[in-house]
Amino acid sequence: MEHIVTVQDAVTAFADFMEPTDAELDAIEQEMPLILADVDLLDAQIITLDRTPSELDARRIRRARRRVLAERAALANRTATVSLPGGAA
Repeated sequence: MEHIVTVQDAVTAFADFMEPTDAELDAIEQEMPLILADVDLLDAQIITLDRTPSELDARRIRRARRRVLAERAALANRTATVSLPGGAA
């Protein structure tokens, strides 16, 4: 029996187009505060999965939700002020 294997992964695993571009890395860096706020919210929610949330847990979740909303607003404001190329003068 002869095994047939593909070499597609070996050929394209290190191709240039597989790496993020500078623009994509800049976008990730710009969104990082929101990503970290989402992670904090998930951490606060995960803590309460196996028990009844205490008042401290509820406060932690509320604080994390407010931070996520604030970061979303800040990100929206930052991206709204960036002018897009080719826009109207």
